[in-house]
Amino acid sequence: MGKIKTYFWLFTAVALLTIPSCSLGDKTTLEKKSKSAGTELTRIMKSGKLRAVVDYNSTNYFIYRGKPMGFKYELLQHLANDMGIRLEISVSNNLQETFEGLNKKRYDLIAKNLTVTRNRNELIEFTIPLEQTRQVLVQRKPEQWKEMTPMAIEDSLIRNQLDLAGKRIHVQKNTAYYKRLVNLSDEIGGEIEIVQDSIFGVEQLVAMVAKGEIEYTVCDENVARVNQSYYPNLDVETPVSFPQNIAWAVRHDSPEWLNYLNNWILNFKSTPTYKALYKKYFENSRSSAMANSDYHSITGGKISPFDDLIKQESEMAGLDWRLVAAVIYQESRFDPTAESWAGAYGLMQILPESADMFNIFDYEEPRNNIKVGINLIKWLERNFIQEIPDSVERMKFVLAAYNVGLGHVKDAQRLAEKYNKIPIVWTNNVDYFLLNKSAAKFYKDPVVKWGYCRGEEPYQYVNKVTNTYRHYANIIGK
Repeated sequence: MGKIKTYFWLFTAVALLTIPSCSLGDKTTLEKKSKSAGTELTRIMKSGKLRAVVDYNSTNYFIYRGKPMGFKYELLQHLANDMGIRLEISVSNNLQETFEGLNKKRYDLIAKNLTVTRNRNELIEFTIPLEQTRQVLVQRKPEQWKEMTPMAIEDSLIRNQLDLAGKRIHVQKNTAYYKRLVNLSDEIGGEIEIVQDSIFGVEQLVAMVAKGEIEYTVCDENVARVNQSYYPNLDVETPVSFPQNIAWAVRHDSPEWLNYLNNWILNFKSTPTYKALYKKYFENSRSSAMANSDYHSITGGKISPFDDLIKQESEMAGLDWRLVAAVIYQESRFDPTAESWAGAYGLMQILPESADMFNIFDYEEPRNNIKVGINLIKWLERNFIQEIPDSVERMKFVLAAYNVGLGHVKDAQRLAEKYNKIPIVWTNNVDYFLLNKSAAKFYKDPVVKWGYCRGEEPYQYVNKVTNTYRHYANIIGK
């Protein structure tokens, strides 16, 4: 953390040093520039979170067996960790919405597969390139391709871009693929029928080609090759563009933030970690098996084998099933036989006394285990509902109590009130006292009734469950 803060202040100093020199008469101008230097990076660091927008696809960001994954997601996680702040992911597959969100300050960073173009340079500021790619035509091999010779397959495919004249090609709306095809149509002197799709993302269009629902689409070569491992009947060998740079983007008024990112990217790309990540998502043969799993959010759409049970029980209790799934992921990683050292068992790590409390027997059985867990969540919620009206805020208290017990959370609230913090606000208020309840100063305080608590675990538990829930809410339908 100390090293990152050193980098942070170094970059701020660099920004100050790059201000042009001025005379004593320009002192006011210099002061104004000094105050503005470092504002965006300073704001991000002070906020404690990095708000990044990504596109949802099988290489950048997805859920597999309940776990958020993806090349851009993991890069962002490393960036946030190195900055010592929390990562907050948003998903948008609409480029116009993405650029608007950045410029209206809903996001701090666009971390998509953005190709660097002159037109986009007018809207946003690109970082140094993360990678290079080119656009390729995605087309389907003949139906009997497995029985055909390589030469026969080759003869059936489009290899000359001139042959695209008169062809209908579907691409995602407002993308570089559309603009490239417009230019290509002009270059070949023959009209390409370009269909701009405003519903489906790039990879959905690729899947539609594989299934025979459309004939052609265009996407970046690295994405196309990953998808070819899922759909071996696809061909992605025909380029429609020269190599292009892929980069992230920030607002134009963020020179210090851009400088920080460029230095980070330059350094991180030279590490073995970066090389391992790239190999994991773009060169790993296991990725095709993973993508064909029922528990891949893109191809299977499921979080776990227990989705139906979780949905049924959650709906009856009036809970968002994705929140319950996030609790289960944290408790057991969806293992119905998981058992803790304290005797908690099953998907939701139920103790015998909790099952007795709600008169539910055979709590080892998955459905009953989920019922007990949901009943416990609802019971805890009733203990906070009068004093904490905001449901989002209240759920953080409920999650902490689910992990460590209601008494310790109530103790932390009383400590917050005593030390002039807000007892009905979690972040930077009650969470601080629960985190530090292992200190004698707090657990021996007269307002504390439940004594010592190792607060690190419930503190992290709330953060992990809420983060997992955000990922599920980003990707999985309610």
